[in-house]
Amino acid sequence: MSQALVTEPQPSAKSVWANRIYAKMFTAYAISSFGEWFDAFAIEVLVAYRWQADPLMIALIPVMMALPGILLGSLAGVVADRWKKVNLMLFTDAAETVLTVLLLFAPGMSWLLPLLALRAAMGVFRVPSHQALTRQVVREDQLLKATSYNGLVNQFSKIAGPLLGAVVLTVISPQLCILVNAATRLISCLLLFTLRRIEENLTAPQAEAGSDGGAGTEHRLSFMEQWKMGWAVLLQRRILLSTLIVNMTVILVILMIDFQFPTLYREIAPDNESLLGWMVSSTGVGAAATIMILNRRNRISYGTGIGGGIVLIGIAIGAMGLLRPGSPEIWSLVLGLVIGIGNGLFMVTNNYVLQKETPEDMTGRIFGIQNMMSSTIMIAAPLTGGLLIRGFGVEVVFFVLGLLVLLFGLVCLLLQRVLWPSGTKKCAHEEPLQQVSG
Repeated sequence: MSQALVTEPQPSAKSVWANRIYAKMFTAYAISSFGEWFDAFAIEVLVAYRWQADPLMIALIPVMMALPGILLGSLAGVVADRWKKVNLMLFTDAAETVLTVLLLFAPGMSWLLPLLALRAAMGVFRVPSHQALTRQVVREDQLLKATSYNGLVNQFSKIAGPLLGAVVLTVISPQLCILVNAATRLISCLLLFTLRRIEENLTAPQAEAGSDGGAGTEHRLSFMEQWKMGWAVLLQRRILLSTLIVNMTVILVILMIDFQFPTLYREIAPDNESLLGWMVSSTGVGAAATIMILNRRNRISYGTGIGGGIVLIGIAIGAMGLLRPGSPEIWSLVLGLVIGIGNGLFMVTNNYVLQKETPEDMTGRIFGIQNMMSSTIMIAAPLTGGLLIRGFGVEVVFFVLGLLVLLFGLVCLLLQRVLWPSGTKKCAHEEPLQQVSG
């Protein structure tokens, strides 16, 4: 699909919040996202500061969380396109609640790592189900708005979760933060339980004819045949393929240091473990502000959003490598803000491209393929980053990898007409954000 689609606004169209299914999905997602960030910050502090884990052991956390994605990613995409999506999300939330409670009793890394892997396996099925159901229940002209709202709540959670976590950790243990995540997962599960009988939850019930001649025919195909169809669509559409390649390249570099921020801040702020939480919250502020601006616009350039976001992320990561013990704490907040702005541009544009350019009945498969490839990269990248940090030092690795990300982003900007031909979308935005959010 090389030509940009244009969706004309519908004057009488209702707000996306009038969609009861999406509104409840969004609420469940918002609550669980808050707990997830609360939990993630607590685990990082527990491992890096309290257990004083080696950088290579810290790198094993994303590796163990990635293994389920490699083994189950493509299967999860097919399952999301075939099965009842809300019921699948409901089951994964319930399982994640139980596994999060079990994390409270982990005495060390040997118990923590397999529990994180099992919990990540549930997330492998939840992500494509959520994306596919959003694509299915939200109108075409409201897709960018719904996508940006999903990204926005994730970034607000990224602000509130680590920020409150940093406050909580000054007086009590990380285990309480983990318990908060278990509670939010349970609430999300209960909300999704109220949607278990919705008709819209059925896979492609009244779908238009798919690429094989009809949704009914496709539903009778085997898992392997549907998996191959997802890859065929991806390889035949340049915009989808370019987006996936760029996304995987950036993830490859960023994952080398993504879980090493605690290692960096253990060096530059050994007596202030809450500074990491403030920095992460700062990235959330930058991303949330960026997503709100994108939400008010009716045009989004694929190349500018993805390439520009990569450039900003690279600048900030490289600059973080120049921080030293005693550096003013304000620099951590400023650089976190820049990372957040870049992440907001990159994340929303990337997800919007994949949702917009993918046939509706294949959304789950395309996101499943992306998750599988991301998980595959996550096996090697964090371990490579841990080894590099052992050999060259955390500051040097941050600086060099940040520079590489910056250069790659500049290449994406220069070649955007080749990578994303006619990649500017015009979407109907009937109301500004402040009108619909109230």
